[in-house]
Amino acid sequence: MWIFYAAGSAFFAGVTSVLAKCGIKKADSNVATAIRTVVILIFAWLIVLLTGSWHGIPGIDGKTMLFLCLSGAATGASWLCYFRALQVGDINKVVPVDKSSTVLTILLALIFLHEGLSAEKAAAVFMITAGILLMIKKKDSVPAENEKKSWFLYASGSALFASLTAILGKVGISGVDSNLGTAIRTSVVLAMAWLMVFVSGKAKTIHEIPRKEFVFICCSGIATGASWLCYYRALREGPASVVVPIDKLSVLVTVGFSYMVFGERLTKKEGCGLLLLTLGTVALAAV
Repeated sequence: MWIFYAAGSAFFAGVTSVLAKCGIKKADSNVATAIRTVVILIFAWLIVLLTGSWHGIPGIDGKTMLFLCLSGAATGASWLCYFRALQVGDINKVVPVDKSSTVLTILLALIFLHEGLSAEKAAAVFMITAGILLMIKKKDSVPAENEKKSWFLYASGSALFASLTAILGKVGISGVDSNLGTAIRTSVVLAMAWLMVFVSGKAKTIHEIPRKEFVFICCSGIATGASWLCYYRALREGPASVVVPIDKLSVLVTVGFSYMVFGERLTKKEGCGLLLLTLGTVALAAV
């Protein structure tokens, strides 16, 4: 069943990227992240209450809580980088760079979680890597704005912290219900996101967010909450080196919706990259 949860995570994550892009046209990316996290927190704890998972809180040991908090902190850092990258760069450029966390996560899972490496798995990882590289566009020689140059750095930071999130999260949810673990992690992300808002002095801009963008931000939060619940259920039951690549197939959903909503098209090179990324992920899941 973990494969279906991983697929559900990929679908909702893909929808999240598009909804978030629609919600940060004028809104500050840090403020939007903080608002989204409030929605996700409510969503996550509601699921915990409905499923009765909260009964497991007294049984959480110190090590599990530490890794859950560290995973939440890594998620917060990843989000702050990701949505800043989305704000200043094209979605079809940002998402593939962010998905490069797949390869790093696989390597970390092999090293720290001892999930093993076979010839078939190595070939699948090579296909995924080649696909990601083909999908990453080169920087424009003369950007329209100086700020546009920063999207790659933010997207790379998002990928790095996302890979750490998966490994830390895998360790953290090994001894706790996945829904409860998600809710605890989200609480850490919430604190981190709002701290960034107040430190940067952006809190006063909340009332300036257009109502339409605010709705999109909230919808992206709901989609993220659904993605997380599926993702950490899949991580708990399946190997991280396979769950993460399946989750990263959200790029298929993102590419489809970005074409319909924003009119962003892939080049032939990027299309080949997407095909390799997809085939490599399917092969990895089948190994």
